[in-house]
Amino acid sequence: MRLLKSCLAACVLLFAGAAAAGAEEPVNIRIAWIAAPTNLAPILFAKEGVAQHLDKSYTIEPIRFNGSPQILTAMGAGELDIALFSYSSFALAVQNAGMTDLRVVADDFQGNTPGHFQEGFLVLKDSPIQKIEDLKGKVLATNGAGGAIDIALRTALRRHDMQDKRDVTIIEAPLPTMKALLLEKKVDLVSATLPFAHDPELKAASRMLFTQGEYVGPTQTLLWAAKSEFIDKHRAALADFMEDVIRARRWYEDPANREEAIRIVSEFTKQPQEFYKGWLFTDQDAFRDPDARPNIQALQSNIDNQFEAGFLKKRLDILPYVDLSVVDTAAARINK
Repeated sequence: MRLLKSCLAACVLLFAGAAAAGAEEPVNIRIAWIAAPTNLAPILFAKEGVAQHLDKSYTIEPIRFNGSPQILTAMGAGELDIALFSYSSFALAVQNAGMTDLRVVADDFQGNTPGHFQEGFLVLKDSPIQKIEDLKGKVLATNGAGGAIDIALRTALRRHDMQDKRDVTIIEAPLPTMKALLLEKKVDLVSATLPFAHDPELKAASRMLFTQGEYVGPTQTLLWAAKSEFIDKHRAALADFMEDVIRARRWYEDPANREEAIRIVSEFTKQPQEFYKGWLFTDQDAFRDPDARPNIQALQSNIDNQFEAGFLKKRLDILPYVDLSVVDTAAARINK
């Protein structure tokens, strides 16, 4: 009898061990971000209770990067699962870096969407520059050749038969330095992008010469991308994650939650709440699709502009590099 009991106990332990070994661990999703609150990734689930699947089917590991080149390197080295790309850096990753297994999976935020903040280009309020043609012989600042801001500027210049080096001089400068460059008259034009465009000192001293939307239309400014192998391997966990992402995005954008949302952002960024109260999560902010769906039509148009500006070797059809199956599954759960 004692032998029988011992055998039964051993069997129970054996099956328990096998069950534990067979139980799937939550999938750790390493996701890139650059600047909050423009990128919500590091604070997505700061509101307790919003994420219903967190620590069950997945965990999240937001990783901060300085820009797209570092993100591209991390993706190539297998150190990142969801990349944050501008439309221009995504196209370059596919065409120049040969990362043809990348797929657009979700929206981060969109620019120049009707009814929301319009990105553009600023000159000093008392500047004699009144139209694009007046920029001839002037110095213009963007944050990097071939980036979304730079392409919008070159597109506008091209429509007025103007070119860099021939008619104007375009220099590169970090976005946080744009205000000083303009106010100190080291350049004649700078970009107006979030959150810097809402700086009270800059707003008081400048005016919008033209918006990006006038020349490039709506922009899929930033997007999330993942490798097709990662999507296929972790589709169920990604659907749970994206469901929570959609829920979190809607929570932040709900006017009823705005005061608490601003408090969360303020605590994370160490910026005073007053800085955000006039624009964050309002129509003066960027547009974030409530279902986290990227604007594919805008994305294709943006990449076409990138090619026409000379930053792509050939035209790129974006559709083969788009996989919205996960975000569609997640949205269908919430919207049913």
